Formats: sequence, C-alpha cells, structure tokens
Amino acid sequence: MNKRHLHHVWRIYRQVKPWYFIAAFVLFGTMSLVSLRHNNEQMIHLRNAVYAADKANGNVEGALRQLRIYIYSHMNTGLASGPDAVYPPIQLKYTYERLQKARENALSQGDSTLYTAAQNYCDNQTQVGSQVIACIQRYAAEHGAPLAPVPASLYEFDFTAAKWSFDMAGWSLIFTGLSLLGFLISAPYHWWAKKYLS
Repeated sequence: MNKRHLHHVWRIYRQVKPWYFIAAFVLFGTMSLVSLRHNNEQMIHLRNAVYAADKANGNVEGALRQLRIYIYSHMNTGLASGPDAVYPPIQLKYTYERLQKARENALSQGDSTLYTAAQNYCDNQTQVGSQVIACIQRYAAEHGAPLAPVPASLYEFDFTAAKWSFDMAGWSLIFTGLSLLGFLISAPYHWWAKKYLS
C-alpha cells in the first residue's frame, strides 16, 4: 500500500476522532452499570417475594419459578455474595418447619404414646428449636420408629446467574468493550497518521 493511498484513507478516517470513542465508552459504561444494578435489585425483589410466600404459606413454587427464570436469563443476579455467604443461599425456614411438623404429626398418628413420650422427654431436656427436633428424631429412632429427616431439596435452593444476557446490561457491556477497543486502535493511528501522513 503506497503513501498516497494511505493519505487518502487518513483524509476519510481523521474525521472520526478518538474522543468519540471515549464519549461512547462513558455512555455505554454508565448504561451497563445502571442496568447491572437494576438486574440485581429485581433479583432481590423476587427473592423477597419467595421469602414472603414462604412465611405466609403462599405460592412458594410459583415465586421460586419466577426467581429462577429471572436469574437464569439476567447478569449480576447471583444469590450468594461475600465470603460469609450462607450456602445454599435460599433456605425456606417456614417450609422446613411445616414439613417437619407434618412428619411429627404422622409419627404421632402412628404411635401417639411414643410421640408424646418423645415430646415430654425432649421438653424436659431444656432444648430449643432444632435441638428439640433432633431430640425427638433420636428418641423415636431409639424406640423403633425413626422419624425421617426432611430432604434438603424441599427447602434449600440455589440458582446460577447468567454469565451474559440478551438485555440492556449485556448489550451495553459489549458496546462498552467495543468503544474501548475503538479508542485503543484510533488513538495510536491518529498519532501515527498525523506524524507521517499530514
């Protein structure tokens, strides 16, 4: 490629200033940050709806389904964050308590004497919360009627967020990267062309 042709290309390309790419980078970068924040806030809203449905014994399955679909299709919606995050991140306390109560009721209907004895024994051990449940399970097992534990899959959940998504956050991130790439190419080219072709 001769210098005359390069000079012709430079006359066309010099109208595209490097600062155009910087302006686009700032614009799309801001859009991506706002969109990523919105995605996270919407995930928190849907997660709170799951907890509210769990507490009110409402449509927990429907709320979980909406949360799962949103997380799978949007970036920056990871449930677990920070080094001290609980795993799995969603643990439905009230669902667990209802399931456990149903198992205890089944035990009491099967052998009310055994259940009453287990409850009296554990109440007198001055234990609280999950310790009482564990005590009842242990007492029932020792006396020939084991109380099956509640499967964790019924009250513990975790969903993996999308790495990239077809939404405002995803596209604005791509355009932010392209704007930066455009600047990194155009700035050295403008410097070289001004020095050798002007």
